[in-house]
Amino acid sequence: MPRTRTLHLAAELAPGTGPSVSAADPLSASSAGTAAARTAAARTVALARLAEAAGLDFLTHDDSFARPGLDALAVLARVAPETRSVGLVPTVTTTHTEPFHVQAAVATLDWVSRGRAGWRIAVSPSGAEARLFGRRPAPPTAELWQEAGEVAEVSRKLWDSWEDDAEIRDVATGRFVDRRKLHHVNFQGATFSVKGPSIVPRPPQGHPVTVVDATRPAARDTAAHHADVALIRASSAEEAAALRADLRQGARAHGRDPGQLRVLLSATVDLDAYEGGPGALAELIAGWHGGGAIDGFHLVPAVPERDLGRFTSDTVTRLRDRGLFRTSYEGATLRDHLGLARPVSQYATTGAHA
Repeated sequence: MPRTRTLHLAAELAPGTGPSVSAADPLSASSAGTAAARTAAARTVALARLAEAAGLDFLTHDDSFARPGLDALAVLARVAPETRSVGLVPTVTTTHTEPFHVQAAVATLDWVSRGRAGWRIAVSPSGAEARLFGRRPAPPTAELWQEAGEVAEVSRKLWDSWEDDAEIRDVATGRFVDRRKLHHVNFQGATFSVKGPSIVPRPPQGHPVTVVDATRPAARDTAAHHADVALIRASSAEEAAALRADLRQGARAHGRDPGQLRVLLSATVDLDAYEGGPGALAELIAGWHGGGAIDGFHLVPAVPERDLGRFTSDTVTRLRDRGLFRTSYEGATLRDHLGLARPVSQYATTGAHA
C-alpha cells in the first residue's frame, strides 16, 4: 500500500484585542499592565501545553506594530522552557527592523527552545506604522515583500556564518571559537547591507523554519522562494490545490525542491458556529489533505481558550483515529515534525573563510 502523506496541524495563539488600560493614573496603569502581562503569559503557556499534548506541529503567535500587547517573539521565548516538543513560530515584521537583529533574535529562540523555533515573516505597509519609526514612508507592498525575501536570504547566510563546530571552548588556550569557522556574509540588498558574521552560534536546526502567509498575491513569490511553510486561504479544495501547485512550481523555478515546501490551509474557525462542529472540520481536513490539495491545516481560533480546546480534544482525536495524525512526537525539532532536512552550512560546503 502507498504510504499515507504526513498531515501537519498548527494553531494560532494570539488573542483578540482586549480593553486598554487608562493612562490617567501612571502607577495604576503600570500595575495593571504588569498583572495583565503575567496573566497573558500564563494563558499562553496553558494553551501551548494543550496544543503540545495533542501533538500539533507548531503554534503561531501573530503580531504587528499596530497590535497592542507583548512582543510575540518574547512571549514564545517565555513559553519555550515550559514546553518540550511543539514548535514555536512568532510573527516577525521585516519592515523598519534591522535584519541583523531580527535573525539573531530568531536564532536565540531556536536555542532557547532547543530546536523548535520558526518565524512567520510579515511586512508593514501602513503609513501609520511607518510614522512610528520616522525613518521612511511606507514603500509599495511589492517592494516590502522583495525586502522581506532579502531579509530571509541574509538571515540564512548569518545562521550559516558560524559553522556547526565553530565553538571550541578551549580553556587551556582561552579560545572560545575557531575564527577560521566564522564567516563574513557581505550581503548587499536593495535597502540594507550586512557584513556579518552573526553574534549567535549556528542554531540547532541550522535554519529555523520560515513561514510565510501567502494569502496575498504580493507575498507568493517570497513564499515560493524562501518559505518552508506557506499558509493559504481558500474556499474550496480546488482553489487550495491550485494555490499549492502554483507555490510548488514557483519553488522549482527558484531552484528549490518543491517537496521541501509545506502548504497549510489557514482558516479562522468559530467551532460554536461552524456547521457540523469539530467533526465536520475533521472531515474537511481529511478530505482536502487526502485529495492532495493541502499538506495540513492551521487553525486560527475565534476564541483560543474555547476553540483550541475543542479542536485538540475532538477534531485532532478524529483525525488520529483515522490514522492520519501522529499519536506522539517522533523527532525533537520543528524541522523533524515537518519532515524537513537540516540544511548544511553553505560556508562549510564551500570551505570559504572570513
